[in-house]
Amino acid sequence: MTADQVSGLFSAGEAFVEGTIAAVLVVLWVAVLGLHMARPLMAQTTGKFTLRLGADLWWIIYIGLRDILTINVFLGSFIFLYPDVVKAQDLPITGGLAGVCAFAAAVIKLTTRNDADRKWFTVQVLLLALGATLYVGPYILGSQMTLLTGQNVDKIMPFFTSSKNPDLALAFAYISAALAGILGLIAVVYNLRLTSIKRPEPGPAGVSR
Repeated sequence: MTADQVSGLFSAGEAFVEGTIAAVLVVLWVAVLGLHMARPLMAQTTGKFTLRLGADLWWIIYIGLRDILTINVFLGSFIFLYPDVVKAQDLPITGGLAGVCAFAAAVIKLTTRNDADRKWFTVQVLLLALGATLYVGPYILGSQMTLLTGQNVDKIMPFFTSSKNPDLALAFAYISAALAGILGLIAVVYNLRLTSIKRPEPGPAGVSR
């Protein structure tokens, strides 16, 4: 194989992986938002178990799956923070901002009482709803319409597709990277502050002093 063929093969593979991630993120966004909105149903279902162990396992699995998917949505959204990827691929133009919404929800989970605080849990759901809208909407109106033709398509599709509107897409990518950096710094500071808190030393027979 020639150098050009090898380069073309790697470029095609990269485009396939990035396109697959973009498509999978649609499913993940719907799943994450649905799981968060289903919290009242999940909490109600725990009362139907005859054994406490079954209820605890149900709740642990629900919380773990929900929060892991939230993190995965943000990790998958990293492709929207690379300017070369945003300019080259037909991606939803606000995908990076949607990823920031998922990261903000994850930081809220870390720094608050999570489900125990109704106000902050409502904020999480609103952030995830905003993120899902920012991702799924442009993905359908932009990325999925690139192969279609028509007067209305030619007006709508280029605006929502990153490769067709690179100036705005790059601006969103830089803004998303800056916001993600700020949220990451908040999470780091919070964790460092927790590690610096002195815990009471146990006294005789396990009694805290």
